[in-house]
Parts: sequence; C-alpha cells; structure tokens
Amino acid sequence: MSDFSDYIASGLGALLFLVLGPVLGGLIHGLDRKISARMQRRVGPPLFQPFYDFFKLWSKQPIAINKAEGFYVLGFLIFVLLSGTFFFARGDILLVVFTLTMASVCLIIAAYASASPYAQVGAERELVQTMAYEPMLLMVALGFYLSCGSFNIGDIMKSETMNFIRMPGIFLGLCFILLIKFRKSPFDISMSHEAHQELIGGVKTELSGRTLGMVELAEWYEDVFLLGLVLLFFVSADWWTTIIGLFVCFLTFFLDILVDNSCGRIKWERMLASTWLFSFLMGFINVAFLMYFK
Repeated sequence: MSDFSDYIASGLGALLFLVLGPVLGGLIHGLDRKISARMQRRVGPPLFQPFYDFFKLWSKQPIAINKAEGFYVLGFLIFVLLSGTFFFARGDILLVVFTLTMASVCLIIAAYASASPYAQVGAERELVQTMAYEPMLLMVALGFYLSCGSFNIGDIMKSETMNFIRMPGIFLGLCFILLIKFRKSPFDISMSHEAHQELIGGVKTELSGRTLGMVELAEWYEDVFLLGLVLLFFVSADWWTTIIGLFVCFLTFFLDILVDNSCGRIKWERMLASTWLFSFLMGFINVAFLMYFK
C-alpha cells in the first residue's frame, strides 16, 4: 500500500510541475521584476507582465536565420521539462543533474547555430558558466547520497531530520551557483538584459517569436525546479519542515535579487575562479565531514 501511495505521489508531483510550473515560473519572474523595481525606486511593470510578453512572442511570425536553432531550443525546453519532471516525480537526483546539463548543451548549440557574433560570444560564455556550476550540482547529489544513503529523491524526502543540518556547506555552495542559474549579476555574463551592454542579447540575440518564447518558458520551468532543489534541503518526514523550506526558498530568491541590484558584472575568468574556489572549498569540507561521521 505504501508503494502504491508513493507512485501516486510521484505521478501527482510530475503532473503538477508540468501544469503549474509555467504559472509559478511566470509569477516568480514578475515578482522578480517588481522587487527589483522597488529596490531601484521605480514602480515597475505589472506582476503579470511576463505572461503578456510571452503571449506577444507566441503570436509573432517566426523568423530564423538558421532553422537549426529552433530545433535545439526545443531540445532545451524538453530537457528542462524532463529534469523537472524527474525531480518532482521523486526520481534519481543524478539523472536530474545530467538531464539539466543536456538542456544547457542544447541552448549553447542553438546560439552557435546563429550567424551573430554576439550570440556566439554568449554561447562561449554560457559554456564557461556550465563549467562553473556543474561540479557543484554533482556535489549536491553526492552530498544527499552520503547524508541519506540514496540518490532517490523520495528517500531523501523521508529523512528523519532536515538534510541542511548535515549539509550547510553544500547548501551555501548551491546558493552561490544559483546566481548563475538565475542569471543574476555579477554572474550574468552570457545574456544581457540591457540593450546598451556589449552582448546586446547574448545567446538570445538572434532568437525571436515562438523560439524566444520557448526559451522564456524553459526558464520559468527551470526556476521552479531550482527552488524545489533548495526546498529539498529542508523537507523531511516531519510536515513542518516544508514550511521552513518554503520560507528559505523565498529568502534565497530575495537575496539573489538583492545581489543582482547591488553588483556589476564581472569577467568570466573571475566568475570561474570564484565559483570553483567557493564551491570546492565549501563542498569538499562538507563532503569530508559527511564521510567522517557516516
């Protein structure tokens, strides 16, 4: 009976992610822009502005210099959906990490398929970003295995205590790389949100219409999945830990916006060096602690 209820919970989690993911992701992006505007003493756009922008993009006539970019952008969206689906279906966390990596590869190839020099420079920087955060994501999976004895997310969620207690260093390392995944300064080096910067639009320079809309949709899904990964550090067999986890998710999201509005972009060399130094330092110390007290 317990196995059957686990199957139901896994299927329901995956279904809710696929259905509600874009709704929550769009609201997160809208809230992001609203909070950023308030920090800059502006009124900011409406909360639902990301949805207005998405439907406007979806209604435009598709124009592409190279049709291959649409294929790879679709691959980017599909792999993001798969990674989130595997995660919320309580699958293997290693499979989730590898699938998310494939999504990044598809986006990089889509940018390389364009003839724009801005997009190709953005693709090179996106590749560097992937090199920067990927080791930390693997360390997150390793940390959960050492803490719970399983890569299965369902087993991790049934822990007797919050995994954050045994994995504070790995959690801080994850929060650090979330600045890259959320495309926040000082690590927003592959996409430019300001027209006057040297990248113009980075990897999205030559994307338009529905192709660009698919990228936006994928980013909504990805943000929901990443916040779910933060939540996983706090969820345990006790129901009240979920409330703590949701509060930490909001706090992490708010602090990322604060850092974004307080820092300027740095060069890719400093991003790579600082990310590897912080991630490996915090991660290895935490992994050594888990292995010693296992």
